[in-house]
Amino acid sequence: MLTIFNCFGRQFCLHFEAFHIGTAPVYMAFLRFMGDDDEAKQFTYSLEVGGGGRKLTWQGIPRSIRNSHQKVRDSQDGLIIQRNLALFFSGGNRQELKLKVAGRIWKEH
Repeated sequence: MLTIFNCFGRQFCLHFEAFHIGTAPVYMAFLRFMGDDDEAKQFTYSLEVGGGGRKLTWQGIPRSIRNSHQKVRDSQDGLIIQRNLALFFSGGNRQELKLKVAGRIWKEH
């Protein structure tokens, strides 16, 4: 899943995808900046997911869109949620994935 955000007159891409680390299924959310690395370093972001009275938070600097999403994923530079925890956060019968990823972007001075 890919979502585009406009913030501070710039564009950011939020990625959410499933993959495996070894044999463990995981989900990962991360942000990329539509610009070069130097511009990306002007921003910081945080992402969080939660449920059942718990939450998981990630904070980082967005990677440039010039870095492939696969490179960012392979470096594990984002919010990584193990499948069993994602299902716990989803509530219900733990059979259906219903996650709400919330986040914030701010500009460093």
